[in-house]
Amino acid sequence: MTTDYETLSTALSEALKLAEPPIAITFTAEQPTAIPAFDDPMPEPAADGRTGRVPAGCAFWVHGTRRTFATVPADHGNCNVGSLTHGLRSLDEAAEGQDVAALVDAGWVTPDMFPAIPTVRERPGAITYGPLAETTIEPDVVFLRISPKQAMMLHAAVPDLRFEGKPQCHIVPIAKEEGQVAVSVGCMLSRVRTGMATSELTCAIPAARLMDVADALAQVRKADDAVARYAADDQTRFRA
Repeated sequence: MTTDYETLSTALSEALKLAEPPIAITFTAEQPTAIPAFDDPMPEPAADGRTGRVPAGCAFWVHGTRRTFATVPADHGNCNVGSLTHGLRSLDEAAEGQDVAALVDAGWVTPDMFPAIPTVRERPGAITYGPLAETTIEPDVVFLRISPKQAMMLHAAVPDLRFEGKPQCHIVPIAKEEGQVAVSVGCMLSRVRTGMATSELTCAIPAARLMDVADALAQVRKADDAVARYAADDQTRFRA
């Protein structure tokens, strides 16, 4: 590995003033032998047979800010939506789940929406998560938890930035397969399962574009700091 991901992680964190560290997400054909497996216990299956080591794959984003681990498809199995977007289940397989039926019954999605959802094209044998600064393998996607202000900076730094809605997890295949930086406003399913704050958004960056994005953000930070100083000085004339 030639890229200095520790330095890039620091650059991203400093430019955006991130509250949580960037995480690396890597899709591989086999589970990496040098990376520990995520081994939280499996709960009893739901009525339709669903279970996994977390309520949904998006929960791994939270664990991945603290430690590095590898997951296998079964670990993601409780959420058919995330399993679909991450290439772990086909559309037909995902559509059979009671969780998907509940989303449709609630009017949250309609069946015609599912074929248009971006997905990882090749089924992975494992997905690795962990702090970007600690990664020992080349990531596919760098994932950030951001505020609206940080989204503002990304919008200035990335001309082709995409803003997306539900499901939140589909920004990962957008970054991996389409090479675009994508921000998600989040979705209720993921917000409940991850415990995301109401003030948080998420962003997925293709690892191949990370250096350019970090460089652009440094320039945006410099310009924004100058404008903030100007605005603060100018505003003093309006104080009683």
